[in-house]
Amino acid sequence: MIAYLAGTVRAARADSAVIVTHGVGRQVFVTPALAATLTEGQETELHTELVVREDSLTLYGFDSADARSVFQTLLSVSGVGPKLALAVLGVLGADGLRQAVAAEDAAALTAVPGIGKKGAARMLLELAGKLPAGTASLSAAPVAAVTRGAGDEVVDALVGLGWKQAEALDAVARASESAPSAPVPVLLRESLRILGGRL
Repeated sequence: MIAYLAGTVRAARADSAVIVTHGVGRQVFVTPALAATLTEGQETELHTELVVREDSLTLYGFDSADARSVFQTLLSVSGVGPKLALAVLGVLGADGLRQAVAAEDAAALTAVPGIGKKGAARMLLELAGKLPAGTASLSAAPVAAVTRGAGDEVVDALVGLGWKQAEALDAVARASESAPSAPVPVLLRESLRILGGRL
């Protein structure tokens, strides 16, 4: 089990990063918001969860033990795999999911691509009383500033979460109008708000 990873970011994409430790690069899948804080050459540390399947070993990374625990809890829900669990954290965040479950807010869950009304109802039922209490996150990478290609990066992140390209482009364009020089995570959060999700 790989529960923690500290090393140098070798490459970062909208949904994953390659972290080099002792000369070995490991691909770690992360939420778009976390990916936006990772830059090549930067030292970082992540809490991780290794998901073992018959044909694959996939590593998922989080900025806190709390987010990892919520991810693990999500995997216990019938019909929720690691990709959907990561999408839930990408749209709602650990605290947002807690709020949605506590308020029995199915609409918040359906803002996650891939979750319909029936799936949201099932998740609310199965997660009731199971989510861990929140904890502080790791002090991680500095927030990346918006660059010339920031809009494209956020569009890629939204598409990775399941929205259509056209929807992502429209949301990013509208978000950029209200916050033209915002950091990438802020631009992503505003785009998600426009799309009906929360971060």
